[in-house]
Amino acid sequence: MSESSELAVRAAKLDAGDGLAGVRSRFVLDDVVYLDGNSLGALPAAVPGRVEDVVRRQWGELRIRSWDESGWWTAPERIGDLVAPLVGAAAGQIVVGDSTSVNVFKALVGAVRLARLGKPVASAASAASTASVASGRDEIVVDATTFPTDGYMAESAARLTGCTLRPVTPAEVPGVLGERTAAVLLNHVDYRSGRLHDLPGLTAAVHAAGAVAVWDLCHSAGALPVGLDEHGVDLAVGCTYKYLNGGPGSPAYLYVRADLQDRFDSPLPGWNSHAEPFGMRSDYEPATGALRGRVGTPDILSMLALEAALEVWDGVSIEAVRAKSLALTDFFLECVAAYVPSGRVESVTPVAHGERGSQIALRCDDAGDVMKRLIERGVVGDFRRPDVLRFGFTPLYVGFGDVERAARVLAEVL
Repeated sequence: MSESSELAVRAAKLDAGDGLAGVRSRFVLDDVVYLDGNSLGALPAAVPGRVEDVVRRQWGELRIRSWDESGWWTAPERIGDLVAPLVGAAAGQIVVGDSTSVNVFKALVGAVRLARLGKPVASAASAASTASVASGRDEIVVDATTFPTDGYMAESAARLTGCTLRPVTPAEVPGVLGERTAAVLLNHVDYRSGRLHDLPGLTAAVHAAGAVAVWDLCHSAGALPVGLDEHGVDLAVGCTYKYLNGGPGSPAYLYVRADLQDRFDSPLPGWNSHAEPFGMRSDYEPATGALRGRVGTPDILSMLALEAALEVWDGVSIEAVRAKSLALTDFFLECVAAYVPSGRVESVTPVAHGERGSQIALRCDDAGDVMKRLIERGVVGDFRRPDVLRFGFTPLYVGFGDVERAARVLAEVL
């Protein structure tokens, strides 16, 4: 039996024993191998009918009554509670709305303001911080390898708060923390390489310095356990259109740890985050709880599409998703090593499970052209300049047969 036949047989056996295989039927799929769920998740089958109901009945018939009768007004926090277990958070700490970029800005400015209040976090080390030390916190540390918009927002937040911006790699973060550090913005998974960063360890280091930790979960939420509550993360943001399959431009979310909510001071206070939104008062009084993260009128159409999309998680544990993710990416690397000519591609994603997200990034000299040809042959990933082929593995609908086919087609294209 040839090596390709052996791997195909193994893939079939792995698919037959896959406990998540049945979840695939909850999505609208075709015969394309879709490995770009880390950019845009596939369409959950329940979404079209739900959106039609929102448009035709809730909007078309009930009209303004739907703010109360259809639950539009409470959607941001209600859907936030659906996201919460997927990132390891208790209810009442996440509000859905706005874009990731806007939420990064809110979180970072809010983090600096928390740090300057003193005692911003619950650890014993930070409890020793004094107001005089806190008032001198004038530096924001940001991941130098971050997705560009995080860097742009961090720079703007630094200007607004009078802080200096200090870009460093995540590995360098513990060594640069000090009494000047106000906030630290990090990505849980690097969008380009798929490297998983040490959220528990880095959060503890930030807290030991008396600063506030802000995490971007765009490439980890829905792909692996995050443990926001368990690890004492202060603030976190994330999108919902990747592994959460909320649809193009679906609203992002903001997590504010419960014990920080009464002190969280958003730089974007809007009528939706007012304690008395219909009081139309000229003075601003923030709402209690995570509602402080709201700003303006919610984007109802995309928000309720997201609510329907999250139904695919019924009965699915994030631990099972993580186990399959690691198995899929292991198998893909094995197939690539077996099929692709030696030296033609190089993986830039860590091999170690504890350092890998749910994607594999391969360096390839003519990556842009190679990805175009892969897509023409029914294998969809994406290209990141200058030379990276990026493949995202969404365990809810990607199978081992897909993985073997993708590696085989890649070898043929090369």
